[in-house]
Amino acid sequence: MPFTPFHFGPGALLHAIAPRHVSFIAFCGANVLIDIETLVNLVQRRDPLHAFFHTFVGATLVVPATLLVFLAARWFAAKVWLPDLFRWRSLTVRQVLVGAALGAYTHVVLDSIMHADAMPLMPWSASNPVHDAVSTGVLHLACFGTGVVAAFIVEYARHPRHRGPQE
Repeated sequence: MPFTPFHFGPGALLHAIAPRHVSFIAFCGANVLIDIETLVNLVQRRDPLHAFFHTFVGATLVVPATLLVFLAARWFAAKVWLPDLFRWRSLTVRQVLVGAALGAYTHVVLDSIMHADAMPLMPWSASNPVHDAVSTGVLHLACFGTGVVAAFIVEYARHPRHRGPQE
């Protein structure tokens, strides 16, 4: 993916389907943390660009790192005023962990499909069995499309006629 935003479409859909279980903010945060590696490798002109954190082992470490960033931000917000955009302070640890895990692992899969230098199964295998499983255009369209579907689901759910019985 040409940096992280294309990854957000699938995350938006997962959150739209299960908003009480999946933190979209944590999903995005895990994706950004993973792509910091790519940015550093680009700036330092190191190969491969998609290295350790683009493996399932590396992505697994990103999940608790995302939680630690969240907990640190929540601690900091208790000391100094920070805006509570999207009600991030009310997220549970479980929501953050689920969102971060889904974000990290989908990132590995999506980048492995697109990038030949990704080795998602390291250290066990240098192979990339999903590379070019679909074309880059189809991959981008699918990621964008999931975001569009998510927007429709969220808007549908927000409309009073589509909610359950009111008490």
